[in-house]
Order: sequence, then C-alpha cells, then structure tokens
Amino acid sequence: MKKLVALLVVLFLPFAAAAQGVVSAADPRAAAAGVEILRKGGTATDAAIATMLALNVVEPQSAGIGGGAFFVQYDAKKKATTTVDGREAAPMAADMRWFFGPDGKPLSHSDAVPGGRSVGVPGTLRAMALAHSKGGKLPWATLFEPAIRLARDGFAVSPRLNNALSRYAGHVTPAGRALYAGPDGKPLAIGAIARNPEQAALLERVAKLGPDSFYVGPQAQKLVDTVNHAERNPSKMTVGDLASYEAKDRPVLCGSYRKHRICSMGPPSSGGIAVLMILKQLERFDMAKLGKDSPVAWHLFAESSRLAYADRDMYLGDPDFVKIPLKGLLDPKYIAGRSALIRTDRSMTNVTAGTPPGAPPRVRAPTSEVPGTTSLSVADDAGNVAQVTTTIEGSFGSGLSVDGTMLNNELTDFDIAPVKDGYLVANRVEGGKRPRSSMAPSIVYAPNGEVRLAVGAAGGSTIIVQVAKAIIAVVDWKLPAQDAIGLGLIYAPGQVALIEKGTEREAMVPALEALGERVQVAPLGLKANAIERVGGKWAGGADPRSEGVVMQQDGSVSEITRVGARPNRPAE
Repeated sequence: MKKLVALLVVLFLPFAAAAQGVVSAADPRAAAAGVEILRKGGTATDAAIATMLALNVVEPQSAGIGGGAFFVQYDAKKKATTTVDGREAAPMAADMRWFFGPDGKPLSHSDAVPGGRSVGVPGTLRAMALAHSKGGKLPWATLFEPAIRLARDGFAVSPRLNNALSRYAGHVTPAGRALYAGPDGKPLAIGAIARNPEQAALLERVAKLGPDSFYVGPQAQKLVDTVNHAERNPSKMTVGDLASYEAKDRPVLCGSYRKHRICSMGPPSSGGIAVLMILKQLERFDMAKLGKDSPVAWHLFAESSRLAYADRDMYLGDPDFVKIPLKGLLDPKYIAGRSALIRTDRSMTNVTAGTPPGAPPRVRAPTSEVPGTTSLSVADDAGNVAQVTTTIEGSFGSGLSVDGTMLNNELTDFDIAPVKDGYLVANRVEGGKRPRSSMAPSIVYAPNGEVRLAVGAAGGSTIIVQVAKAIIAVVDWKLPAQDAIGLGLIYAPGQVALIEKGTEREAMVPALEALGERVQVAPLGLKANAIERVGGKWAGGADPRSEGVVMQQDGSVSEITRVGARPNRPAE
C-alpha cells in the first residue's frame, strides 16, 4: 500500500532546463531511450524514433508500430521545417459501407471498433524510415536497441498501464490480454514485471532487415490473416495493401500569431489548421491583458474553438481524395469574418461552418475520436527538433495483436455514415484513403526565427485545444511550457463547453454561465508535452495528468507527476 501511495504522489519539481538535448515523453523509460540515443551522438529525429519504439513497449494501450504517426521536424542547419505523414490507410477493398451491419445500417462506433475491420494499414514504421532518411544520423538498428531490451528483459507495469488494462481492455482478444496478465489471468499488478519476447523478436527483425520486413513477406501475411480472420468484424485487407503503403512528405502548414511563426501538420490531420484558426480568430483580442485567470479570456477561447471545430468537421479530410479549402480557411478576410462572430459579453447561440474561399459543398462530419495516442518532443545539442504524435486510436486499438504488438482501430476515425442530409461527407470511408486526424504536432518560432516552443498532445479531438491553449499560455501569458501544459482546459467542440474537472477552471463556471456559456464539468483525457528554448537552453514540460517526464541529455530527470493527480480518464 505504501508503494502504491508513493507512486500516486505528485512531485512539484521545477521544469528541467538543459544546454544540450532534452526529451519530453509520456513515460520515463521511453524518455530514457531517447536520451540514450542523444548521448550516442544521435539527432533529435534519431532520439524521437527510439522514444517512439520504447513507448510501443511500455505504453501498448496508446501507440506502436501497429498504428500511425505524424512527424514535424526542424533542421537547424538548413533552417527548414518538414512534415511526414504516416497516417494509417484503409484497405483498397474498403468502401462507404465498410462499417454497415447485416441489417444494412451503420454500426455504432462502439460496435465498429473491435476486430479486423477497424484496422488500417499501419504507417508508423514507414514514417520512421522516411523521417530517419531526412533527419537521422545513427544506424537504423541502433535506434531499436532500448526498446528491444525493454521488451525482452521486462519493465515494471505503471499505474497508468494497470488502469488501462483493468478498465479499457474489455475488447482485447485473449491473446492480447495474455501479454499483460499474470498466471491467474488478471492484469499484471502495478510494479509487476511485464515481458514481451514476441515483440522483442519482431523489433529485432525490423531493426536488422528494415521496415520492408514488416510490410512484405511472412510478417505482412500474418497481419493480414489476423485482421481477416478476426472473430468480430473480419476485414478484407490484402498483402498488397501493406506492400503498397507509403509514408508521405506533406507540405508543412505554417501561419502566424503575434509575430510568431507556427508550423504544424497539414491534412489528413485537421489538428494544425484548427489550431491556427483558433489562434488567428483570437488575435484581435488582447489575451495578454485579460490574463490566464480571466473568465472572459477562456470564454473567447471557447468561442474561437467552436468556430474552428465547425469548419474542421465540415471541410477536412484526406487531401488525396477530397478538395480542402486550406488557403481559404486561413484567408485574412475569412478569419476576420469568423472572428467578428465572437463577442466578449455573450456566447454565440448557434455555431455553423463558414464558407471560405474555394469551399466545395460539404456536410458536417460527426466527431467520434477517442483518446488512444501519445506525443513526444525532442531537441538535440545542434538545435534540431522533432515533435511527433503517434497513435493506435483507442485504448489498445482494435483489440487485435500480432507478435506482441497491438493493432490500431484507426478506420473508426472515418465517419461511419457516409451520407448526411443528402451529401457525401468529406471524411467518408474509401479504399486507400487516410482518415482525418486531430493530431497537431507543432513548432513555434520566435520573431527572430529561432525555435521558441515545440508542443504536441494526446487525447482525441481535445488535442487541438490542448495545443492552442499551450501556445497562448506561452506567447500571451508568458508562462513556462510546464505551467502552460498544466493549465486546466475548456473544451468546446460544440455548443456545450466541457470544463476540466478538478482544475482551477471549475471556479469560473458561474462567470462563464453569466456570459451565456452552456457548461458541463467533466474529466477530460489530456496528455501533452513540450520543449522550449529559454535563455539559450532547452527546457521541457510534461503533463501533470500523466506519468510523463522531462529528461536531459545528462540523464537528470524532472519528474512531473504520477497518475492520480487529477480525476481524469486517461488519454491513452
């Protein structure tokens, strides 16, 4: 019992600052993997890949090579920002009725998640390889060494993993549950050692033979057989779907906010564009003067969020399949018109999508994302930065596993019903298409062009407002990244604003209601992290709602929190 209490204690330590490299990640074992690579002379990209692979082992509920990822990379020598799209893709056999039941009606989201049909062709390994070719230095196999050790030698089950196993693994197959169960079949206790020799062997093969060993040959056939012969919702994936999958160089999406340049992931992620819209719509308001403790400031934040989510739901999808009015959504006149709808003294009674320049006919696509994601931030001693968000969608993904690795349920990020009010929705299922995402790995550049902040988050569609909040807190309210991440959140994807339970935001409820806000206090699944440049040194922040840490290149750690700090459901 004393051990459990100790693990739940919040450690209010100052944020970590380092002259050399730094890693912020959701688990200390993963952060240590990244630091190990930095100390071997690896770049930020090298360390980010090693961190991701370690998270695959110690955070199986959140991410892994059975899922997808987005990279935003900054090359300090070239002073260039690039992005990599490793989003999962639908099998070519998929069509608009992919998630229809025997009765000819769309399945509910909860019924669509378990089994093979929700599994998209994984993109994480291809994304890692492309990112490594652009920003890596150490040999590919070296990046796998920490994760292989963790899987082979074992790691202590964290409170967060134990909680996920106990509460969110009901849809996981017996084979998947057995990976993290004791002899009695129950989830491994906190502190128990979990070993995954199958996963270690898989990682060793990919380390030695490269990503093709996952996408072509026996490993690809094993994955296809698993999803196509699933007991629930069998798929129609082929080995050709895996062999033809490619990670993509996407145009970096950049905008400005108060003379800072912000670069993020573009479509098929909706996260970057939505973050930029929230910020640009707020730029005419003096958020700095209002301050972080002002109910009006948070009311304005909620209003701007509503407008951004409405446009996001209407227009965003896979740019290879649908026309997206990207320039129109950030057009100054359009932004000004949307911002004019926001008032300081009252809330909007009705929020609808606008009509930006170049907008095609669309219909609102309902949001159904659930939190099953992780994020990480890395900087090296040369000034290179990698901000990555990676996911398997829901907790433990589809519930299926291959060689000790969970497979995603990313295809439920598509809109299950393809038609609404007589229109095809932008985010409908199509063969080869990548589902819309909310992931928003972002890098913020100061007016002098130097990296000021790199920030990302997990938590489904709350990712957008987590990232926007952090940027406002750093730029307008001059908070350290650690404090910015820790601020309580207001999440308003629609008319009702969700107030994060157990935070300072709850005290604002009466004032927000007086402004016409419809509010509901609720736990939110939040998990963000960041790094920032402070006085020529790298500083890091990790979320006080998670087990995240900031680890300096010399191995010293600022441990921010353990699970149980706030009554939140986990942002797995």
